[in-house]
Amino acid sequence: MFGVNDIPKFFLAFFLVLPVISLLHEAGHVFFAWLMGGKNIKVTIGSGAVLFRMGILEVRKYYFWYGLCTFDNLRRNHRLANILIFSGGAFFNAMAAVAVVYLIENNKLEPSMLTYQFTYFSLYYIFFALLPMPYPDGNYSDGKVILDLARNKAQAAEKIYRVQWNQEEKQWCVLDHNRALVEAFADEAQALAKAHEVAQRNRPSRLLSSKGGKETEVRNYPRVPL
Repeated sequence: MFGVNDIPKFFLAFFLVLPVISLLHEAGHVFFAWLMGGKNIKVTIGSGAVLFRMGILEVRKYYFWYGLCTFDNLRRNHRLANILIFSGGAFFNAMAAVAVVYLIENNKLEPSMLTYQFTYFSLYYIFFALLPMPYPDGNYSDGKVILDLARNKAQAAEKIYRVQWNQEEKQWCVLDHNRALVEAFADEAQALAKAHEVAQRNRPSRLLSSKGGKETEVRNYPRVPL
């Protein structure tokens, strides 16, 4: 039964153990994103105002709540690659929990409230990460994205945005995934900047540019794993 003496243990779990587990979870996403050639990899731990940035890591004021990993331009941007990336978080949590249990069973680590909380909340994290469900903010759990990718469902498909030169109008056109005009510019750099903004906001997406009648990929924006 939960008593007054358990309150410090609760704070220990909430303010120390959970952020560590969250960091391990995001590290799993990062590892597979890097393995698949991802660029501009960034990890955010917590929410609210930014406390500090160190390399690819950004820690926010409420560091004990929420986390996400962003990256662009996967070199291996196929279905299996994305499944591995979205599975990476739960995989790292599972490996960490197994490692702690192994060390305890082989008398390499003393069992304590800290190790118990770490193992317990790692399994908790894995369960809710892999539970296939949509979130109120429009994001999906890792499990929901993995399931959609495995089923090859439409919502897992990339939207394609294009920057094309319109010879008649003498302008660069930004087109959405239905080839409808988003905006037109006289300057190619402005058109690309707008296209990047739209594509990044509507992940998963690819941005193509047409020059000399040939389409080339400028960048891809995979869905963000949480």
